[in-house]
Amino acid sequence: MHGVGPGEARRTGAALRSQPRMSFRLVVEGSGSMRYRVVDKGEFRVVGRKTRVPLVHEGVHPALAGFIRGIGQEAAERLTGLCDQEPRGIVGVSDGLDPSRAEGTAFDYHHAVVTSAAAPEGLDQLTVPAGPWAVFENSGPFPEALQHLWRDVFTQWFPSNPYRSRPGPEMLRTRLSPDGARADAELWIPVERATD
Repeated sequence: MHGVGPGEARRTGAALRSQPRMSFRLVVEGSGSMRYRVVDKGEFRVVGRKTRVPLVHEGVHPALAGFIRGIGQEAAERLTGLCDQEPRGIVGVSDGLDPSRAEGTAFDYHHAVVTSAAAPEGLDQLTVPAGPWAVFENSGPFPEALQHLWRDVFTQWFPSNPYRSRPGPEMLRTRLSPDGARADAELWIPVERATD
């Protein structure tokens, strides 16, 4: 075991080898519950302002934060007035995500509302076809709770449910606490029944 005989091991200064005790570790994930519902939505439009940004997995997204600040309160109120269906209010819409979802890959971001109306002049529009959507809800520290929700949907919920994501934009409705430290969120993911 030590690489030398017992007599040699007893001598002072003998070089010995040691084998650490073996141990096993078990990590159990997915122990938290997820609030969700599946809804069918007819065709709708996403109307608002659009930009192209890199994907950021953790922390505040500086490009998005600057883009949203640049829209201004008056324009945001004008957008809110166009909303006529769920999810209500202004939503962040991610479209054209790379299938790898690798950090830094570019996607189209719409700071917009969901509506049946056509876009007024000066606003961008994305037409979204009819289909089923999985809607997930959570609350927690901002922005970590939102980023963990997205991660958990794809790493825990999809593998254990009879759905898979289908092509289309993903929508996030966020309501921040007055101090901006916490958020309530609804994440809308286009889904279809998984077939074996």
